[in-house]
Amino acid sequence: MSFIHPLADVAESQIGEGTRVWQFVVVLKGAKIGADCNICAQTLIEGNVVIGDRVTVKSGVQIWDESVISDDVFIGPNVTFSNDLYPRSKQYPTQFNGITIHNGASIGANATLLPGITIGEKAMVGAGSVVTKDVPARAVVVGNPAKIVRYLDDSVS
Repeated sequence: MSFIHPLADVAESQIGEGTRVWQFVVVLKGAKIGADCNICAQTLIEGNVVIGDRVTVKSGVQIWDESVISDDVFIGPNVTFSNDLYPRSKQYPTQFNGITIHNGASIGANATLLPGITIGEKAMVGAGSVVTKDVPARAVVVGNPAKIVRYLDDSVS
């Protein structure tokens, strides 16, 4: 059974077994959240978002339309997702550019992810990094703009 805190605002959406949605979370109509996830306080998930199983989304994160997050992903506090390359007030693109995060990746606190990027399987994004381009599988990236500093070997799960 899922747990939805009474102070969360969860519209009609798909939420998997064992997922916990904490206070002051907003989930918009149509969102898909997998099983055994932990969606921490003060998080927003738009309606055209897909989140896999066993994902942790820490406090202060907003996940915008067209983003896809695979299984076993960790998203640290205050990570910033974006989905519009050229945002202007009251002017909307015909298509948003969501962010794709593959299985087992980890995004450090306060990282910023620009529209349309892909984070590879088991990659790690350092805290405070600004990711401006795709990150390969098992790469560790840090800085502004984020640069690859090393790759994780198979002994690191």
